[in-house]
Amino acid sequence: MRARRGVDRLDEEGFMASLNKVLILGNLGSDPELKMTAGGQAVAHFNVATSESWFDKAQGQRQERTEWHRIVVWGRQAEQCQQYLKKGRTVFIEGRLQTREWEDKEGKKRWTTEINALNVQFIGGGQGQGQGGGRGDFDAPIAEPVGRDAPPTPISDDDVPF
Repeated sequence: MRARRGVDRLDEEGFMASLNKVLILGNLGSDPELKMTAGGQAVAHFNVATSESWFDKAQGQRQERTEWHRIVVWGRQAEQCQQYLKKGRTVFIEGRLQTREWEDKEGKKRWTTEINALNVQFIGGGQGQGQGGGRGDFDAPIAEPVGRDAPPTPISDDDVPF
């Protein structure tokens, strides 16, 4: 079967293929907030800022735009985020977009779109390091993978492919 322009491809069962994956690298805007669900599962929320910059020829100056992303992390990974992440720390997030609906205090329907994190990697220095990027006096590895209950694995110079 040949695909025509403007027509989505279907798989063997007749379903349209789709992908919901988000990758971001940015800095925490605040410390993670940890709560427990009624069922006893940990859930953490925090915001991550990503920035882009460019040179605006018309104005003759550098411009910058920051985008804020609401992150949701579940289970043991949420507890580790609350324990190790602090405002300003750099993180790499792999997850999926999810929009949920809720009612505000006046009974109005509201929506929010969040990144439901599947994997969170702590980048840069440790606790109190601020903007990340350096090891400082902290003995933690440069990257601390925290996802799918994997133990942290230090990264050495031999592991970097370049």
